[in-house]
Parts: sequence; C-alpha cells; structure tokens
Amino acid sequence: MEHEVFVPVPVERLRETLGDPVRVARAVPGLQQDAGADPVAGRLKVRVGSHSITYRGAVRVSARDDGSYAVEGDATETRGTGSVKLALTLRLRDTDGGTTVTFGGTATADGRVTELPPDAVGAAVVRLLTRFAEALGEAQEEPEQGKQPESQPQTPEAVEAPEEPPAPLVDDFTEPVGPPAEAAHARRTMIGRSAEEVDHAPPRGRYAPVPAPQTVASGATLRWAAPAAAVVLASAIVVGRALRKRR
Repeated sequence: MEHEVFVPVPVERLRETLGDPVRVARAVPGLQQDAGADPVAGRLKVRVGSHSITYRGAVRVSARDDGSYAVEGDATETRGTGSVKLALTLRLRDTDGGTTVTFGGTATADGRVTELPPDAVGAAVVRLLTRFAEALGEAQEEPEQGKQPESQPQTPEAVEAPEEPPAPLVDDFTEPVGPPAEAAHARRTMIGRSAEEVDHAPPRGRYAPVPAPQTVASGATLRWAAPAAAVVLASAIVVGRALRKRR
C-alpha cells in the first residue's frame, strides 16, 4: 500500500518528533499506553465500518541512512486469536508550506479483520495513517517536570505592598439619607448660640417632652369675683329702698 499526507510543518520539526518515542506514542490516535512498557506500546481500538477491533501490541520507529524511517509493528486481538504485522517505510519530502509524508509497505493480518469487507479495511488503514501524520506535526515536547521559569528573586523587604484606598462608604437605602426635618430645624436654631445654651436647650419636634396637664386654681378667681358681687348686692339694696320711699 502507499499513502501520502501533507502536514503544514517543516521537515526538521517532523524529524525531531520521529526521533522521540514519547512524542511518537502521543501521535498514535487512540493509543492507551501500558504502564512500565515501551512508549509506543499498549492497546489500540481500530474501527472498521460498523465494527471495532481492539489490539494490543507495539510499534517501533527507526531512522535509516537514506533519510527515511522504518515503521515496524505487531499486535494481537484482545478478544480473539487474530494478529496483525506491519512493515512500512516513512519518507519526508519538503513541500511549499510544509512537508509531504509518504507511507509505503505491507501489512498482514488474520482473525476477525479478514472477515470484513476489504474496502472498509483499506479505508480504516488510510484514516489511521492520516491522523497519525497530522498528529506528528501537532506533537509538542513536554516541559521538564519541576522546572520553573527563571525570574529574579525578590525579598520581602524589596516588595512593598501598594497602599489600598479606603473602602467607599455604602449608602443604606433603608433609612433616609438626610436628617429629619425637626432635627434640621433644631440645628438651624442653634446657630449663633453659645455652647452652654446649646447644651441646655430643650429638644424640639418629635423628640420634645410632652408638658404635664395644668390644673386651674379657683382661689385666684374668687379673690376678684367676691368684691364685685358685694358691690352689685349693695347697689340693689339702695335702689330697692329708694323705690319704697317714693310709694
């Protein structure tokens, strides 16, 4: 088989990726790596038409003297006795705006995959190689663990915390913003008075004390009402006597 894929990445970058087994394993689509095994080893589910087959195996990529790469792999079915062997040659060709990746070689298989339509099997292989080539261009080198970006150390004395502005006052909308009318009037009437007068000034408005009810004294009324009554009585007596003499 032979298949070509264009990748918008320079050739040098792809060569760096192919030389790193960790980055190659990251480029295999759907690979579930086995703990403690080689980087490009583990489980891979391949979908062929409406069927899916899971294989467990390993792939090895090695550089050749002519600038190409040998891709060799073998795997067995996780639920069956079928197996697959892969022997491919990968070549990189510099192209305007990127690199053309060419796959060529053979693959042999037995088991469940031989029972599926050949067209569906070929389409699944082409799709797998295309996604692998595209992932090679996207694979990035992982940063070293524990490595922090370089920065100049700063001591606590050299770093001064910025002065925080005072927090703005929050208006309480449940109470009137201004003072009551009575308090404002009392404040206006106190202008010009001395401190002693203000301290002893009685509260006004709703806060003014309620005066006690006053009782009317009858003694003062009788002191001026009694002499007047005596004068009226004496005048009536004099008038009565004069009327009797005339008769």
